[in-house]
Amino acid sequence: MPKKSVKINIQKPDLRVVEKPKTTNYNDIDLRNWKLYSHIKTGSLWEFASRDKTNGHSYDYHGNYIPQIATQLFERFTKKNDVILDLFFGSGTSGIEALNMERRCIGVELKQDMVDYVSNKFSKKELVTDINIICGDSTSDETKEKVQARLEIMGKKQAQFVVLHPPYDDIIKFSDKKEDLSNCKTTEEFYDLFEKVAKNAYDLLEKGRFAALIIGDEYKNSRVIPLGFECMKRMENVGFTTKAIVVKNITGNEKAKGKTANLWRYRALAGGFNIFEHEYIMTFVK
Repeated sequence: MPKKSVKINIQKPDLRVVEKPKTTNYNDIDLRNWKLYSHIKTGSLWEFASRDKTNGHSYDYHGNYIPQIATQLFERFTKKNDVILDLFFGSGTSGIEALNMERRCIGVELKQDMVDYVSNKFSKKELVTDINIICGDSTSDETKEKVQARLEIMGKKQAQFVVLHPPYDDIIKFSDKKEDLSNCKTTEEFYDLFEKVAKNAYDLLEKGRFAALIIGDEYKNSRVIPLGFECMKRMENVGFTTKAIVVKNITGNEKAKGKTANLWRYRALAGGFNIFEHEYIMTFVK
């Protein structure tokens, strides 16, 4: 009897090429899978119900910006191991979130006591490898040179992202130092000093990378002072190009007005003005 032929199925290897992630030069977002990033805000209105107080963050310093802003900005405009430069470091929000997201950070803070306080939020190893806090005046050439020296130690010629969260003119006094932007005698002087900080930021930032300005307006002498838009102009004066203007809610994120909401509402009705419930997050590119 003739032998039956046995048919053997040999699976061919899958020769399909696995595509590499498609990213820009300024973030790690895989554009081939862009639908996976629905958590990243791309609209011009950002609303947050409350301040994030997890992962090392706390509301221990009046005037610090909420961590969710850092999370959004850092994922959108930085890559892992990039160096973020914050020229108004304050209580260290940028540094804490940089570590959480595997980035590094250089922060400039005017007050030595604040530098000492914030340094305790980081380990000794982190303060050597990933976080550097410089006590200095962000308008000065001396501080700019200190930042440049630190960038070299961190293996970078320039920073990959800049955060600017200045005082909102003289609304809150942060110190008695004459270099403090919150101690300016006039709003025009505030703008001029801010422009010096913006110029240092521009010089210290890598070409093609982004900067963010977080700022609100103020109401003084029975009129609105548009701090945000004038500071935007000063950013453009030193060479930045404006990329976006985001309006972010501040409801629930202020300590002062929460307990006197009815008083502010009365004042608004009596004085013909509106209570500020927003601030701006403006992004720029070099």
